[in-house]
Amino acid sequence: MAEVLASAGMAVAVWWASTVAILWRVKRADRLGGDAHTVSVLMALPMVFLGLWGVRETGARTDVAGVQGAFLSALAIWGWVELAFLSGIVTGPSRAAGQPGARGWMRFGRAFGTLAHHEIALLLGLGAVALSLQGAENLVALWTYLTLLGARISAKLNLFLGVPRFHAHLLPDALAHLPSHFGRARMNWLFPFSVTALSAAVAWWAHGLISAGTTGGAAAAALLMTLTALALLEHWLMVLPLPDEKLWRWAVPAPDEKTKGKT
Repeated sequence: MAEVLASAGMAVAVWWASTVAILWRVKRADRLGGDAHTVSVLMALPMVFLGLWGVRETGARTDVAGVQGAFLSALAIWGWVELAFLSGIVTGPSRAAGQPGARGWMRFGRAFGTLAHHEIALLLGLGAVALSLQGAENLVALWTYLTLLGARISAKLNLFLGVPRFHAHLLPDALAHLPSHFGRARMNWLFPFSVTALSAAVAWWAHGLISAGTTGGAAAAALLMTLTALALLEHWLMVLPLPDEKLWRWAVPAPDEKTKGKT
């Protein structure tokens, strides 16, 4: 039980801390200007190699330390791609705002053009993780990455189709054009399917946790169940009027005296 609680707590702590760290860094780079975003991405690049090394090294380990290491390794790779995206380095071929009159596939194509390179980078990361785990017994890193990827694609599609809540002002300057491609609606047709699928995944990992025969297996199920539950929570926060902004708002650097009043 101690290993399960520790794994679940680690998943929550790493999810929150990594989000705060990335958000703080990109907003800080906005203030610094110049090549600050490029420097951030390059300085964080070792995270990718460290993550791939960790994925490979933990592939043969099914103990608690092994599954936790695999989880953190996958998050290191994912975190770098997210930093590169939010820094405006790996986004898409288009940086234009959405056209109000665009509809259907034309609107989708314009929106996809703003983040196509990011999607490719995420898929390349998935391929690298999968290749590193050929013949491995511990697949926690792969399941972690797949969970993040599936939840992220679902969230992006829901934002495109329309949700009532989104904190656009927390986006860095390089991505200020993205909200123009988002819809605004009380509900869209995809949202019920998204939360149902994520809820089913949480139940699946909960069953795996209950039926696990080893402490390593229980820790793995606890990590993945918690991560999936957090993804489910993020989806609900797009529609429920909860003060979730307080989780992140304090991490955004306050504007300096030169920029106050210009927004």
